[in-house]
Amino acid sequence: MADGSHRDGNGYVVADTDRAKFERDGYVHLAGVLSPDEVDAIERDYERFLRREIAVPGRDFCDMSGDYERPVETFSLINVMLPRRYFPEWRGNVYERRAHAIAEQLCGAGMELDYDQLLAKRPRRDDAVFGWHQDLAYWPTTTPDTRTATCWLAIDASTAENGCMRFVPGTHLQELRKHRPLHGDRAKSHTLVTELVKGDVVKLAPILRGDITVHNERVMHGSGGNKSDGWRRAYVVAFRSKETVAWERAHGFTHSHNDEKGVLESVGFAEAQAKRDNGGQ
Repeated sequence: MADGSHRDGNGYVVADTDRAKFERDGYVHLAGVLSPDEVDAIERDYERFLRREIAVPGRDFCDMSGDYERPVETFSLINVMLPRRYFPEWRGNVYERRAHAIAEQLCGAGMELDYDQLLAKRPRRDDAVFGWHQDLAYWPTTTPDTRTATCWLAIDASTAENGCMRFVPGTHLQELRKHRPLHGDRAKSHTLVTELVKGDVVKLAPILRGDITVHNERVMHGSGGNKSDGWRRAYVVAFRSKETVAWERAHGFTHSHNDEKGVLESVGFAEAQAKRDNGGQ
């Protein structure tokens, strides 16, 4: 593996150079986290989600490039939230175990899986774009510990042509930027976006099947449309501290698009929650 990082049974050893990249840039590419056979096993069930053989109710199966009213057959960027909730057989799979080991090496002990997500771009969909954003814009900002390791697994080789991840290194060290709903209303579409500013330097992150990128909650990232003849499928597992996950759940924050507080998953969550706690004042 590049830079000395490598699989180690159910774990994965992150090299010092890769830990330094994560701290400096806000993200890192780790090669060969899963073997070809391990990706094959995950891919079989992944396809069952896309074929709707595994039921995912309501808005937890949606299109991140369109609004909630868009017909399923027209989805360009399929988003499946919380697949392990709807397919419990995935809980504790080899990817989760290796990603957990990586999260604790990058962020310290006491990390716990917060949510999982599938993101699949249909072939030849120029509009399968994930706009520029910072994950913390979606989450409560009053949580006691914002350490995060979001692991993004390539089920297909992820390239510039099919819409690989792209980052603005170093933005995790800046103030959180102002975000807006992509379609003007969080009740109509979950997606939040922000803008590039002068001085931002964009870096593409093409990776191979079985590789991952890991990023933190503040680094700006997104991805372009899929101009290829094949799918671009990704499997995300995000880790935060055990205390933070417990805080989120105690406040009704689950990352499901079906939950009432899903529309409050933004920078305004803290203000909205405070207003509720004060009887709407």
